[in-house]
Amino acid sequence: VQLQASGGGLVQAGGSLRLSCVASGTGVDIAIMDWYRQAPGKQRELVAAIASGGRTNYADSVKGRFSISREDVENTVYLQMNGLKSEDTAVYYCHVGAVDRNNIRRHYWGQGTLVTVSS
Repeated sequence: VQLQASGGGLVQAGGSLRLSCVASGTGVDIAIMDWYRQAPGKQRELVAAIASGGRTNYADSVKGRFSISREDVENTVYLQMNGLKSEDTAVYYCHVGAVDRNNIRRHYWGQGTLVTVSS
């Protein structure tokens, strides 16, 4: 499975961006799709997650501003980011948790897309 993320860029504080991540490949059942981010000098952190049943989870720092969604038919996960702040500046990574044909859990990561918020 390969993940291709897109949608990052430079935006002014208060603006919006929409990240997309497409999972391609076969042989696994995707369970959870989520977004992490890593700011310079900081550890990677979970931003938002969405399970196969649609249940979502958000970091406290983005609640009310970010929204995660998924299109299972297209194996795509989105992150709509509104009200962006300078502290949202980071490289954003999509991640997929899946189960393969041998019932083994697998984890896949995208290449990262840079989001820069100017104040």
